[in-house]
Amino acid sequence: MSCLKRQESMNNFAAIDFETANEQPCSVCSVGVVIVRGGEIVDSFYSLIHPEPDYYRWFCRQVHGLGPEDTDDAPVFPQVWRQIAPRIEGLPLVAHNARFDEGCLKAVFRVYQMDYPDYVFHDTLAASRRHFGRSLENHQLQTVAAACGYDLTRHHHALADAEACARIALKLFI
Repeated sequence: MSCLKRQESMNNFAAIDFETANEQPCSVCSVGVVIVRGGEIVDSFYSLIHPEPDYYRWFCRQVHGLGPEDTDDAPVFPQVWRQIAPRIEGLPLVAHNARFDEGCLKAVFRVYQMDYPDYVFHDTLAASRRHFGRSLENHQLQTVAAACGYDLTRHHHALADAEACARIALKLFI
């Protein structure tokens, strides 16, 4: 892929972040999506999701602060994805530690027996390691966001994390 082609494609993308209820990747309990077109954030979406399987681990609750009281009345994943799919159609997806978010997406598609459309993922964690190397103390989302000039104040809120990821991608991929 030529450098010009890569820059054009990364002016348009969707940053995505999932939070999970437990150790199962399919147990997504919230999602945040930030749409970038022409190098500008143009749309965002956030939803709580009723997780499957429907239980919360203490550790996960400590990380993101969500529990059954937040998601018992939330829509299930297929209902939420029907709102997301048109927004991200034709766009590459970007995530910080894409292996996690892509794994969640594939797992929840399997649970609900949905056809997975082979989304293309790009990873801001890998990009950070290439770009910053050892100049950062770590490559966690909040550290990389700060290095890119973005103050992530609500870490582990799916929409805040997706926005931080989008801001990082705008700095490192363009």
